[in-house]
Amino acid sequence: MSKDARTPASNAYTAFGIKAEAQALAAGLHIVATPIGNLGDISLRALATLAAADLILAEDTRVTKVLLAHYGISTPLSAYHEHNAAEMRPKVLARLRTGGRLALVSDAGTPLVSDPGYRLVEDAVAEGFAVTGVPGPSAVLAALVVAGLPTDRFFFEGFLPPRTAARRARLAELGAIPATLVLFESPRRLAEMLADAAAMLGARPAAVARELTKLHETVRRGTLPDLARLYAEGEMARGEIVVLIGASDGLPAAGSGDLVDAKLKAALATLSLKEAVAQVSADTGLPRRRIYARALELTRGP
Repeated sequence: MSKDARTPASNAYTAFGIKAEAQALAAGLHIVATPIGNLGDISLRALATLAAADLILAEDTRVTKVLLAHYGISTPLSAYHEHNAAEMRPKVLARLRTGGRLALVSDAGTPLVSDPGYRLVEDAVAEGFAVTGVPGPSAVLAALVVAGLPTDRFFFEGFLPPRTAARRARLAELGAIPATLVLFESPRRLAEMLADAAAMLGARPAAVARELTKLHETVRRGTLPDLARLYAEGEMARGEIVVLIGASDGLPAAGSGDLVDAKLKAALATLSLKEAVAQVSADTGLPRRRIYARALELTRGP
């Protein structure tokens, strides 16, 4: 990461058919939000920052090259992703120590949201370097405002565990949060994740937002069971996906303490302790050790 020779002319960008020269950028690390699909969603400030930076750290340089080419930006690129972060971080910090002006971008949206970069920002802050956010597109917020669910309070979870038991256990924990839940999911796991969410959280209102801001943008709304059936039956689930789930309506969810107790009491009426624990664990996706501990409490009494 040697210092790049930049000429004033290379600080230019083109927008609306007009070529502009970006003003000098302050030294430090600049966290720049980029479009999640529609290239027109980038801000003028983001363009100026990318054009004036000494170097752009990109999660995938191939993706970022398309954006830079579209706006006539010639700033050098260097890859910064989860696989090379440990190696790159010391080099980036060294560059910042010499007064470097660096921009960090992810493949799409706001960096650090389910993307690499947190440790870099943490280390930069610890060393006293300026860290500046250049806000803009975010898949989380773009999905939230079109879902038709309450927006006054929301909880972003990111990706759930890929395996059913762990996913159900986490959904049971999330079910107690009094807020709209926002999750990311891959197309191949969407149907089974929705089925698990319906089993654990019941008929809560939900939405599946796909390919936001892109040509094939789709938002499907309904209850969790309805959406689970829809995607199990073959509804298209390609591209980037955000799942939103409404807060509890006050009724116990499948993973709640009240319903676990009810299931345990019913199972213990006809099954051995071991069999009852196995059945309730399978029904709820909660760990056997947790169910076993609660079963012992119930059988011992007050």
